[in-house]
Amino acid sequence: MDTNVFLWWVIDAPALSSRARDEIANPGNEILLSAASGWEIAIKSALGRLDLPAEPQVFVPEQLHHNNFGVLPVSLHHSLAVYSLPSHHRDPFDRLLIAQAKSEQIPLISGDEALAVYEVEIVW
Repeated sequence: MDTNVFLWWVIDAPALSSRARDEIANPGNEILLSAASGWEIAIKSALGRLDLPAEPQVFVPEQLHHNNFGVLPVSLHHSLAVYSLPSHHRDPFDRLLIAQAKSEQIPLISGDEALAVYEVEIVW
């Protein structure tokens, strides 16, 4: 799932689509948060662009445990796969999430319509 989906799930935001909500809640699905999303949360929190109830290094692991989410590490293969992506989208965090989804052949839960141009399954 992308960073916004993770945060929307945690706060039960109405912005989260019903399909995304159903996929995340389905106990048969393994839901992963990319280490890239942890990086994005840390940067935005440090810059004052994201207000969390606790420091990211406390908040994110607590929410992962509470929601039974796994972590998708960023490998060298993932980061290098960004090179071959078309330049449809410039956000470095999203580009890495797309590269991970493509490399691992897994869907990405995201409400970002700009990601639909990539050859990856977007769940929304």
